[in-house]
Amino acid sequence: MNDVALVMALPGESQGFFEKEKFQIFYTGIGKVNAAATAMDVIHKTKCKVMINLGTAGSSKFKTHDLVEVSAFVQRDMDISPLGFKVGETPFDPLPAAIELIPYFNELSKGICGTGDSFETGTPKVSCDLVDMEGYALAKVCRKMGVQLISLKYITDGADHNAHNDWQENLVHGAKKLLEYYKKMVTL
Repeated sequence: MNDVALVMALPGESQGFFEKEKFQIFYTGIGKVNAAATAMDVIHKTKCKVMINLGTAGSSKFKTHDLVEVSAFVQRDMDISPLGFKVGETPFDPLPAAIELIPYFNELSKGICGTGDSFETGTPKVSCDLVDMEGYALAKVCRKMGVQLISLKYITDGADHNAHNDWQENLVHGAKKLLEYYKKMVTL
C-alpha cells in the first residue's frame, strides 16, 4: 500500500470513518487550484503510483445515493469560446480536453465528471454526467506525473436549486459507501 495515496476534498466527505479505520487521507480543499497543488505535493511526498480520489458529486443523470466510477474528467468552466476554442478546451495545452481514466470496478456505473470552480446548480456548458470541483485538476496532475488515478463519486444531489441542502444531508451516507469500496480496493 506504500504506492497508493488517498485524496478527498474535505474532511466532511470522510465523516471521520476513514480516520477511525486509521487510513491516511490527504485533503485537497475546495477547487481546482487547491486540488492541483495538493496532488503535486502528495505525489512528491509519497512517491505513489496510484492516487485514489473519493468524494461527492452532483448529477442530473445519476440518482442520489448512486456510486459512480469516473471514466473521464472535463473542465466545465474553461470557456475561451470567444477566441474560437471549444468550451472545456484549454488553448495550446498538449493534454486532451477530456482526461480518460482506466476503469477499476466493473460493477459500478461509469460517468464523465465535469469539474469547475463553482457549485453547479444548472446545466453545465460541457457535456458531462456528474459534477465536482476538484477532479479534473487531480487527473491532469496525475497524467503529467505518470500516476494512475482512480476516482469514485457518491452522488449527493441533483446539481439543482436544492443541491446545497442535499449535499450536506447526504455526506454521512456517502462516506459509508466510499469507505466500503475503499476497503475493497486496499484488501485486493
